[in-house]
Amino acid sequence: MTGSTKSQAISERPAKATPPDPDAVAVPDPDETDRAEADRPDDPGHPVAAGSGGRRPWLLALALVLGLLLGYALATLTQGGEDSPGETSPEAGFARDMINHHAQAVEMGLIAYDRATMPGVRQLGYDIATAQQGQIGMMQQWLTEWGLLPTGTEPPMAWMPEGTDALVDGRMPGMATAEEINALREAEGDEVDRLFLRLMLYHHLGGIHMAEGVLKQSDHPDVTAAAELMLQNQQYEVEVLQELQRELDEAG
Repeated sequence: MTGSTKSQAISERPAKATPPDPDAVAVPDPDETDRAEADRPDDPGHPVAAGSGGRRPWLLALALVLGLLLGYALATLTQGGEDSPGETSPEAGFARDMINHHAQAVEMGLIAYDRATMPGVRQLGYDIATAQQGQIGMMQQWLTEWGLLPTGTEPPMAWMPEGTDALVDGRMPGMATAEEINALREAEGDEVDRLFLRLMLYHHLGGIHMAEGVLKQSDHPDVTAAAELMLQNQQYEVEVLQELQRELDEAG
């Protein structure tokens, strides 16, 4: 399988997008943003339905398992033909760090899906949890195929030039503290929505920084294709997060 064909097995590689400025990310016009898929609680087949009785935990659990298996399958299909990245390579460091980074996003997404009050927030939580769980499976399979352990000897972010300077009390860029995660778990009502949107916005900006970092250092086709997809998805979701924040503020 050629490098081009292998990259397409992950996704058609998008053109590299311009990363959002944390202080000035464009918010889409609500009249031009198609939110029908995120806000259709009356559809009984949709994973997010109006009211807590409409949510289906078993469906989300199944989606997470299938996403993880799909990630493993995609990584397996795209292996072979290149030299495997080494223990201290940018590819290995990125995979290890992004697995942990994604795991926190999955946790926050599950909380939002289960307990947020806005259908759009619940849908976004579902989308983030399922998508990033699949990417976790893909990156875990990379490490297996490369003959590397899930954890390495390098500290977090050491694979990026001056990457360790971005750590805050040992946390990777955008990672919430244990206290913030506990606050999200214990929040009630629209405070769940507010906390999730704030924490996930910061979390995504950190993930964008990491994806940009590996794209500057790696030419491994599978890694760069996945990083570009993460970059594109998270830049779009930053806009959705900010639009949801605006809607929540307007609702009082």
